[in-house]
Formats: sequence, structure tokens, C-alpha cells
Amino acid sequence: MNKVKVVFTDDQKSYKLPSGTRLLIRRCCHAVLEEESFPVSAEISVRIVDNETIRTLNKEYREIDRATDVLSFPLCENGEYDVNPATEVCLLGDIVISAERAYEQAQEYGHSFQREIAFLTVHSMLHLLGYDHEVSGIEAVHMREKEEKVLTELGLKRNGSYYMDGE
Repeated sequence: MNKVKVVFTDDQKSYKLPSGTRLLIRRCCHAVLEEESFPVSAEISVRIVDNETIRTLNKEYREIDRATDVLSFPLCENGEYDVNPATEVCLLGDIVISAERAYEQAQEYGHSFQREIAFLTVHSMLHLLGYDHEVSGIEAVHMREKEEKVLTELGLKRNGSYYMDGE
């Protein structure tokens, strides 16, 4: 497996992240790239924010004026990723996660905050690699299967059913 660099930033003050959160996010990024047999070294930026910040970003970039759980900003155009010329590492893009929404959803779905953060990271990583659950129902199911496979391999199998709310 090639190297994976995860640039992690916690830009929120609402929740103290549990110890091991950074490592979990790194493991998730690595697991997705391994599962997808990504052929080169990669860099991903992961930023943890509050609901206000993610709402602002969602409005600015998606024209949706509400907080969401995660946003993905892929650096891929026409199948080509940006490459850092100094390191020759593929820049996959940015992941922005709302800690507030992650805590809310963990309670709503009856699982741990760690499982929710892992799910959001894996979900967003698949978006960075070109998957899009909004294209079709079949694509959504395919993406969900990949998410659950990676999470199960990480020891974070879901403990109940999930539903798709049109995200």
C-alpha cells in the first residue's frame, strides 16, 4: 500500500473529541484507499467544524442553507487528481465533518460517536474517489455496501438497520 497522509484540523469548540479520533479518521482513509486499490500515495485534508461553519460552507458551495453532517471537496477533474509537485503525492481533496451533527446522529442511530465519525469519513472518502449516491438508487446501494464493508473490516459493523433519507 502506498503512503496516505491525512492533514487533520479540529476547528470547533463545541465538543471535546474522544482520544483516538484522529487515528480513527486516518485508519478510515487508509482502509478506503486500500479497498479501492488506489494506485499512488495520497493526501487528504480532514477538518472538524461546528454546525454554523458547515452550514456556511453548505450554503456557499451547494446553495443549501442548513447544517449537514459532512461535505466532500474532491480535487479531481476529468479523472485527473491534483498532484503536489514537491512530493508527487496525489491530492484527493477535503473532508469537512460537523462534530455536532456527528454526535446528534450517533444518538439518533444508537451507536457510538466513533462509529459515526468513521462512517462519515468513509462516506466522504468514497465521494473523493468519484462515488455519488445522488446519481441513482443503485449507485446509492453500491456506495452503502462499500461503506459497510470498510467499516466492518475496521471492526465498526453497524448494530442495526439504516435508512436512506435522501441525504
